[in-house]
Amino acid sequence: MPNGWQREVRLVEQRAEQTQHNSRLNTRQRIVQAALELFNQQGERQVTTNHIAAHLGISPGNLYYHFRNKQTIVLELFGQYEQLVDQFLQRPQDRVMTVADKAFLLEALLTVLWDYRFLHRDLQHMLAADTELAQRYQRLAQRCLNKAQGIYQGFADAGILCIDAVSIEALVLNSWLILTAWVPFVCSMQKESTDLTPAMLRRAIYQVLMLEREYVSAQARPEVDELLQKYQLPLSEVLPNC
Repeated sequence: MPNGWQREVRLVEQRAEQTQHNSRLNTRQRIVQAALELFNQQGERQVTTNHIAAHLGISPGNLYYHFRNKQTIVLELFGQYEQLVDQFLQRPQDRVMTVADKAFLLEALLTVLWDYRFLHRDLQHMLAADTELAQRYQRLAQRCLNKAQGIYQGFADAGILCIDAVSIEALVLNSWLILTAWVPFVCSMQKESTDLTPAMLRRAIYQVLMLEREYVSAQARPEVDELLQKYQLPLSEVLPNC
């Protein structure tokens, strides 16, 4: 009997420990999600840990139990962003690429640009303030450039693009510059830097497609032109105050 009681007590203790662990995990996740929401809405520089705690209805001490400062929250969010980009920016290894792959990549890019738009809008400030973030960003940028060259080569091998290695390198760099600079550019042209919509980001995808257009093969042009029409947005809707 004592052994049975001990086992029961231990099971109750384990369940309590698991419940407490889940509560801590949920609080941590809530902090990260709230920070992302506030950073996107107001800009990272305008949001403090006290703002995040107040938004969640928790004490600052509770927040500091999970994150020692705002920079660690930013690093957590950057890790999420980094993981998403690494997952979708891949050239298929077991088949020939298609225009459908291009459509998937464009939608994935659009989603991650919107969901983590604060990273692009406030990037230079955050990189200057955090050496670890700057180093991780540089490594991610290099991986993206390398992977993008492989993807463009895949489109060339599939006959979708008629392009050589030198032009691929230039196209990758130009596309990277557009995608990473688009959010701060559009924000700088609004009355408020947070006045940003998903539609405004679609135009960035259109700009990249226009860079590629001169290399599109005759057989792939109809499908690519459909993509162009999908992402086209009048400049007056992107820059309404100009």
